[in-house]
Amino acid sequence: MTRVKLVWFVPEEALDATRDAVFEAGGGRIGDYQRCSWYTVGTGTFLGGEGTSPALGERGREERVAEFRVETVVPEGRIRDAVVALRLAHPYEEPAHEVYPLLDQ
Repeated sequence: MTRVKLVWFVPEEALDATRDAVFEAGGGRIGDYQRCSWYTVGTGTFLGGEGTSPALGERGREERVAEFRVETVVPEGRIRDAVVALRLAHPYEEPAHEVYPLLDQ
């Protein structure tokens, strides 16, 4: 099975909701293990433009927010479902996420 790595950035209050959503969409499985992920805290920055309504902070002002970087694996055929689930569970208007191909060894 070919897998990809899904990475996203989320404030602490939505960490569990986003992880649950991605896991329910088929992510986080490695062999006989489920709900596999890795996360760490960092600082996200953004400056919302005129048409934005930030979940945290104010538009027109650069914000610095404590966020978690979360990583998990997803079967390649389930990545669209996982990203949709992530976006629905995430509090941000434009949740940042990344998808990386993984080499199958």
